[in-house]
Amino acid sequence: MEIHKGRLIDHVQLVVRDLQKSSKFYKKSLATLGRSLTHETDEFFIFDELFVTPATDDNVTRVHLAFMANSEDEVRAFYQAALDNGGHDNGAPGPRSYHPGYYAAFVLDPDGNNIEAVWHGPADRSCESVVFTPLDLPD
Repeated sequence: MEIHKGRLIDHVQLVVRDLQKSSKFYKKSLATLGRSLTHETDEFFIFDELFVTPATDDNVTRVHLAFMANSEDEVRAFYQAALDNGGHDNGAPGPRSYHPGYYAAFVLDPDGNNIEAVWHGPADRSCESVVFTPLDLPD
């Protein structure tokens, strides 16, 4: 088992009405950002730190979640794939005034979560991600 970790967030859980509809939306949208499923069962699916599970009642999540893109082209591809797979426009691709170089698009996923793809412009990274492998610990 190999796990990639980012900065502050260990994981985020979205609770959705229709797991299959959400699975299609996230698989197609995140593929445009070079991401694929980490794990999938009949009861949940995972993309790195994003866990998606079905609601057991009407208590679905309502969050803003931003995914990193590597270019303006990826942001535009994400936006189109999201719209083509059950998402709704919440802000077309374009520059934003948050900081110089900020380029983003916003969609609402099938449950109304505000999902963003963002490229922060050219930058140097210290690494792509931090990788760790859990050790078997004695009981």
